[in-house]
Amino acid sequence: MNRDPRVDEPAAAPQPRPRCPRCRRPLSVCYCAALPRLETRTRVVILQHPRERDMPIGTARMASLALPGAALHVGVRWDDHGPLRAALADPARPPILLYPGPGARDILRDPPAGPVTLVAVDGTWSQARTVVRDNPVLAALPRYAFAAPEPSRYRIRREPRAEYCSTIEALMHVLGALEGDVERFRALLAPFEAMIDAHLAAQGGRRELRLRKPRPPRRFGSRLPAALTARPDDLLCVVGEANAWPYDAAERAGGDELVHWVARRVGTGEQFAMVAAPRGPLCPSTTFHVRLGEDRLRAGVDRDALVAAFAGFVRPTDVVCAWGDFAPRLFDASGGALPAERIDLRAVAHRVINARMGSLEDVAARVVPGGAPPPVTEGRAGARLAMLCAIVEAWRARAAADDASADDASADDASADGADG
Repeated sequence: MNRDPRVDEPAAAPQPRPRCPRCRRPLSVCYCAALPRLETRTRVVILQHPRERDMPIGTARMASLALPGAALHVGVRWDDHGPLRAALADPARPPILLYPGPGARDILRDPPAGPVTLVAVDGTWSQARTVVRDNPVLAALPRYAFAAPEPSRYRIRREPRAEYCSTIEALMHVLGALEGDVERFRALLAPFEAMIDAHLAAQGGRRELRLRKPRPPRRFGSRLPAALTARPDDLLCVVGEANAWPYDAAERAGGDELVHWVARRVGTGEQFAMVAAPRGPLCPSTTFHVRLGEDRLRAGVDRDALVAAFAGFVRPTDVVCAWGDFAPRLFDASGGALPAERIDLRAVAHRVINARMGSLEDVAARVVPGGAPPPVTEGRAGARLAMLCAIVEAWRARAAADDASADDASADDASADGADG
């Protein structure tokens, strides 16, 4: 049967390039000929984030090939990883974590004595931070870090800052310090340079990258509503407590009933606090929740009197600050009128903390120096009001310190520019 010549033959599928089984790179850019063999008394454990495993210009595998005693593991969760636990349990080589952060010791200036198990996380800074944070077995290790004594040679991959370096460069510096032989471990640069040169040659030299210009750090105050930093005398923190029956209770027909209302201006310390006697039956759990006895609640003023008294205290320029919207809604439903400008401090906390933040009490313990402050008046409302004001003051102080630090840095830069000029 004759084939119709007008019908095109299907294109042949592209054939994969031959790869080196050792370094897993295409044969045209294999760096194995440059690999040294460096024995160490330090046990090296590299924990590689899965997204880094397939990076063609990564260096974790390169390091593991050059260091025969090193172990390379890929994953994200490490608390139940048997080989890692066994390595960390070796009393002859106590484990340390190579990761910067508060409390980290400078490993180049103050290396630990004796053989150790060095745990290094391979990945982007964001990936490494997540791995350390989410694995208590890593977060609990003694932490070491260093400032690279020379610029990175990673010419084909952008680094956000000059002092950042690749995994193999980091191991070169650290093993040189741990084993007291800096020059011997510079041999780790041979395959690194070979990989870079081969990659650039394959790209015609067009892919050499310069250091990425770092973005200026975002100031803390930029995450806060403008009124929190600019108008302290207008910030009015409020807390309301209710005689609240369960949703399916017949006594709830009228909704939640305001029984305690407290407010405080952050900048001036002016304070309002008043108890309103419940008009309907008192829910059995109300006294427990509001931390006021039944006699104290029954002795309160009429709710209309509370609303009228607060109308004489509040100002049109006040910015109402509450934890969520329960207190403002409760007051509005009671016939009161609050200024229109309001700040939900719970929403601000969620934006600022950017993590599981928990209750108001949890946030106060986390944000306020020294923990939750003493109550400013009676009942649970007095305790919560003190927390709200303390949180606002802590945020304002942090924003002011951040601004002062940024201004000092700008002044230093200006001085340096003047000196250079």
